[in-house]
Amino acid sequence: MDAHLRFHGFTGKRLHLGVCGSVAAFRAAELVHKWQDAGAGVSATLTRAARQFITPLTFEALGASPVYGDMFGGQTPFEHLEPGQTAHALVLAPASADMLARLAAGRAEDMLSCQALAFDGPIVAAPAMNPRMWQNPATQANVALLRERGVTFVGPESGVVACKDEGPGRFADLRAVYLAGLKALTPQDMEGVTVLVTLGPTREDWDDVRFWTNASTGTMGAALAVAAWLRGARVHALCGPVDLWLPADPCFHRHDARSAADMLDKAKNLWPTADIGIFTAAVADFRPEPHGPGKFKKNLAEDGFSLRFLPNQDILRLLASERREGQKVAGFAAEAAETSDALAHAVRRKLVSKGADMVVGNKLADGFGRGSNRVFVADIKGREELWPDQPKTDVAWNILSWLRTL
Repeated sequence: MDAHLRFHGFTGKRLHLGVCGSVAAFRAAELVHKWQDAGAGVSATLTRAARQFITPLTFEALGASPVYGDMFGGQTPFEHLEPGQTAHALVLAPASADMLARLAAGRAEDMLSCQALAFDGPIVAAPAMNPRMWQNPATQANVALLRERGVTFVGPESGVVACKDEGPGRFADLRAVYLAGLKALTPQDMEGVTVLVTLGPTREDWDDVRFWTNASTGTMGAALAVAAWLRGARVHALCGPVDLWLPADPCFHRHDARSAADMLDKAKNLWPTADIGIFTAAVADFRPEPHGPGKFKKNLAEDGFSLRFLPNQDILRLLASERREGQKVAGFAAEAAETSDALAHAVRRKLVSKGADMVVGNKLADGFGRGSNRVFVADIKGREELWPDQPKTDVAWNILSWLRTL
């Protein structure tokens, strides 16, 4: 699992996984340990059709408990009601056309449809089927009806399916289903809040093939963007050149930028609609004076050459100075500090110089290229904390909780 998606803190929460008949059924088994890694308990039900593709023993071996089979074949007479009594969310992955039709019509003909009908918590469906089945008006009418009733749909994606037909019907990216399950478990304490997150490096072009940049991977910013979305916020993730998977969702918007100037222009357009700005991007402070079009030839400078660098605008300081009343600003600072005291001093200084409400600082060795981070946090109310090394997803969650108190 990508580091920016590896969330924790779901201990005490339970998900019930319903698996329907599909070639994609084997992929559902991976969800069990991914949700368990997040701390959640997982139970499962495999329909009779699903058991033609994968066995219940696979889910039991991965830690799902209990794993239900057919009606009237279990240990207790009320297994069709148990997920509604013990689980906090129900995820149908993959969800077949038949199961969607049953749920839409309120039919309870097997164990899983009974459990779904008796479930009054959040329900997530990740369909997988032939494109013509998905596009059939009856299926689309069932999907529309279930959406009206509050069912969240993940996918399907377009592409070539098992029968070699092509179109919408492919099982969604497993990361999207995993996150949808976590979102269904998460209190939506940031609903109605719009968050702008800048992340990754910038690339400052010198000629047509060379550029000035840094080693930022964007992991910290991506973890913040996804965490805010999980908690119900509308998110604008303004990404420098990074190779990171992010959710495709109506409430999650990805914007790509290359240079500092490009990122600034896009941030200025997004900032007026945001309630919170979290500026994690490692924006280049300087850019090389452009060589011009084409590729610089080394035979033009056999004895070497010099570059002149020009300053870039400070995005954090500029947008903090232009904020409207009520907007909150959090900045990040990567410092070449050797001690925690030196780091704390640098963070306090930047809190003032940037005009931010909160600054999160780390030593250079603790941030870039790692899945975890050790940070010092300070805010305008005078609160300060040094956090131990922990996964960046945990750091992100704690930053958002801190911001909510400002």
